[in-house]
Amino acid sequence: MSPTESEPRPSSRWTLAAYASHVLGVRRQLPLFLIAPALDQVAVQRWELEPASVSVSSRAFFLPGQLERIASAVYTDDPVRDMQGGFKVRHSPTRAFLLKNVLQANDSLFTGRWRFDLCSRRHLSRMQKLLPPIQVTTELHRASIYGTHDGNEFFALWLMDDCPAYGLAAKEGTPLSCASTYGRYPSQATYESLLGMQPLRTTTAFFKEVVIIDDGWNHGSSKHARFAAMRGRLLSKFPGKPHPGTFILRRNSGKARSMVNELEVAAYLRDKRGFTIVDVTQHTASEILAACAGARVLAGIEGSHLANGMVVLEPGATLLTLQPPDRFSGVLKLTTDMEDIHYAFVVGTPAEGGFTVDPEEIERTLDLVPGHAD
Repeated sequence: MSPTESEPRPSSRWTLAAYASHVLGVRRQLPLFLIAPALDQVAVQRWELEPASVSVSSRAFFLPGQLERIASAVYTDDPVRDMQGGFKVRHSPTRAFLLKNVLQANDSLFTGRWRFDLCSRRHLSRMQKLLPPIQVTTELHRASIYGTHDGNEFFALWLMDDCPAYGLAAKEGTPLSCASTYGRYPSQATYESLLGMQPLRTTTAFFKEVVIIDDGWNHGSSKHARFAAMRGRLLSKFPGKPHPGTFILRRNSGKARSMVNELEVAAYLRDKRGFTIVDVTQHTASEILAACAGARVLAGIEGSHLANGMVVLEPGATLLTLQPPDRFSGVLKLTTDMEDIHYAFVVGTPAEGGFTVDPEEIERTLDLVPGHAD
């Protein structure tokens, strides 16, 4: 492919394809994620980029009685099994699918009677939903998709799952990313700059070829190599010295999970163990990365904001999550297992306005982790 073929070029083509697809009946596949069965039907070519692998889930560090406090869980089907570990995890291969003659309109891909949504259509305006664009403004010979539907909904998944796949996509074509969700994450532009990511964002485009990367929720050895390379790149810019730990304040950012004594716990760890405190609502991504680089422990309320520190957390360190009893999640453990990082947690107790966590339970939990006893 010549340089001119790989570069987007202006177009004034008019098309009713987006409307026609609806009139004829789109076989709608909402999330562009884990859709290999659908892509197998549509793709003109498919191949394996990275092999499957198998790993063994590690046991989390937690005090007796913690699992019994869990009232409900999200994104974690069996928290007891997942936290106890010891079972084999089979990681699917990373695959690529080639589609031809694809129209992209409002962050959806149209090919034949199929529509693949790059992100949730709730991010579109009512007018965009009712009146798809009919003018193609960009033409490109070959584009590639590295992002996922879930990555455009949750910051942690975008940073820790989508970003490591960018390099794979860049080898296959011009990486394409959602236009309608850009800016939802305040630090998105910063991370793209730090990682050398320059995706194409456009409202309407026509592609002769589109390669879709399907990582299949893979957290195996191949993704580990890509994640480690990303960490190395970030640490080259933020080479922190080893230090006791960092607590990232969540406050009321993201989905509601209010920890009533968050400030008290952060101050306790600062005074008792020498932790640094940063605030995701006040500090920039660069400031948080600098504070987390070299940390032996990264702590905070369970949530996407912790991804800011996890991307520079080195093997042998510990992630300590403070969990609301009615919204327990172990999804971040998939990454800590992959990166040989200890996973520890404390489940809080209900309180007026949210939940509280006992600082002494945090102390005792950290003492369980090798190398972290006070």
